[in-house]
Amino acid sequence: MTARLLPTHPSVTLGVLAGGEGSRLGGRDKAWLERGGTPLVVALVDGLAAHVDAVLVSANRNPENYLSHGLRAIHDEIHGIGPLGGLHALAIACRTDWLLTLPVDVLALPGDLIQRLQAGEQGNYAVDDDGPQPLVARWRVVDLRRELPAAIASGDHAVHQLQARLDMTPVRFEQMRFGNLNSPEDLAAAGVEG
Repeated sequence: MTARLLPTHPSVTLGVLAGGEGSRLGGRDKAWLERGGTPLVVALVDGLAAHVDAVLVSANRNPENYLSHGLRAIHDEIHGIGPLGGLHALAIACRTDWLLTLPVDVLALPGDLIQRLQAGEQGNYAVDDDGPQPLVARWRVVDLRRELPAAIASGDHAVHQLQARLDMTPVRFEQMRFGNLNSPEDLAAAGVEG
């Protein structure tokens, strides 16, 4: 039996946001689209799991797929509020001080992502060459749990508004585009199948 190496960031849980309806992609589940023969969610987790204490996936369908890959899928308790529903579910389930969130369809990540998102005490979000990427973020879990109910109740479900409430700091990633998949053209350009 091989012992698991200690994570390089033991106070961080990776939270993958994969709960979207895929409405702009004809209802396809982005998590299970494949790039290079590997499902997007599996590739994302494989690239970061050794660096964090735990991995959670915010997902509202196909739970058997996650189980078959040893992943823990968390379902939204509050529906119809976009990514805040996934953040809410992840914040409740998280058992570490910090939550690193990534959308399941992010296409490129720098190797030093976690280190660079540790710059602020109130949490951080990434800014790439395309602008703010509010779902590529490091959240202080106690603050997220405290502020989410008010953000949800306000009716303003924009993630960047929640980050402003939390006084989170932007971190600039020069010459970097995290990318995402929102159209059939995006899938084709990224070599994604499914």
